[in-house]
This record gives sequence, C-alpha cells and structure tokens, in this order.
Amino acid sequence: MSGGLDSCVTAAIARTDHELHALHANYGQRTERRELQAFHAQADHFGIANRLVVRLDYFAAIGGSSLIDAAIAVPDGDPDAEGIPNTYVPFRNAHFLSIATSWAEVIGARRIFIGAVAEDSPGYPDCRPEYYERMNAVIEAGTRPGSGIRIETPLIHMRKSAIVRRGVALGAPLDLSWSCYRLQGSACGTCDSCRLRLEAFEGAGAADPIAYDARFAEA
Repeated sequence: MSGGLDSCVTAAIARTDHELHALHANYGQRTERRELQAFHAQADHFGIANRLVVRLDYFAAIGGSSLIDAAIAVPDGDPDAEGIPNTYVPFRNAHFLSIATSWAEVIGARRIFIGAVAEDSPGYPDCRPEYYERMNAVIEAGTRPGSGIRIETPLIHMRKSAIVRRGVALGAPLDLSWSCYRLQGSACGTCDSCRLRLEAFEGAGAADPIAYDARFAEA
C-alpha cells in the first residue's frame, strides 16, 4: 500500500474476501513522509493491525528518477508525451513484490495484492499484465512447494475513472489517499500523477476530496 489512490481501492477490494496485512516502502521518494502518513491512515481505516514498513535507501544511490533524485525536476503532466517519463523508478515494483513474497512466506499469506494499472504501462513498464504473469511464475519457482502465493492485480484492466467509481462504491477512504509526486502539504495539481487523478475523478463524476495547492486552484 503506497498510500495512493490505486492501492487504496485495491485494499478495499481485497478486504471483501481476505484478512489484510499491509506493506509500505519508503525509498527516498520526494513525498515519502506524506505517503507514509496516507498509508497509516488507510490502514487505520481498514483496521489492519499487522503492518510492515521497510526502508529501501539504495534507490537513492541507484538514482535515475526524478522521484528519488532532487537534481532531476518533476515535469508537469503532458497527455501527449511519449516514451518513459523521468518519474519512472527503474524496476521498482520488482523490489516491492520480492519483499511482499518473503513476508507472505513467513506469515502464511497466499495472495499479494498490488494496485497496478495497465493504463499506466506505456510509461511504466512494470505495470503491464505480462509483467505480473511472469512474476507469478518466478514466485512459483522460487518459494516453498505448496506455498500457493500469487500476485493479484484487480485493477489491471480498469480505466482510472472506473477505479474511482469502484472505490466510491466500496466506501474506500479516497480522502486519505495521496498521489502528488511533488508536494506533501497540498497536492500540486500539475504533475502527471495529479493530472491523471483529477481526470479520473472528473470522468467518474466525483469531486476529488484532497486539497490542492492554491496556485493550481487559481490557474
């Protein structure tokens, strides 16, 4: 659970049939403090007692992304942009899933839920459906026989607006989620993550319940 919109809705879906255990990673991202706050607020809402928060400081040493390198500016969202954006953290989700798999083996969990969305995959290759199919094959090959651990991606084929509608229908605490790549007090409203979030709420016919920077509101 990153603290973001997609993982918030994914948690709401997962809890309909499963007992939840929550994993969160601090990896030196710009909004690390705010994301951690959102994670704990959502975990409180869902009544999750068992939480694992890990630090992955080596991402900052690896670099290569504006989310973890202060020398690289986070760009404004551009719906016409092509290629991989500089907000992509190289192969990040593999690290998260490896930790989740290790923890699942220890606690006896059989499902790992992650809020990956294929709509993000042109810019974020570790959000593609085939990526998770192959990760499941790796997990099957690399865990104890009979562990039965599998990754579930309930949002993978959904549009962002449909994710918002699903979250509203399930009573997910969308007001406790955080998506902004830049700011930790109020969302910037202009980075790519904010742009996609705002478009999703607009497409769903719902008001985004989080606060945005006054400069964006006046624009």
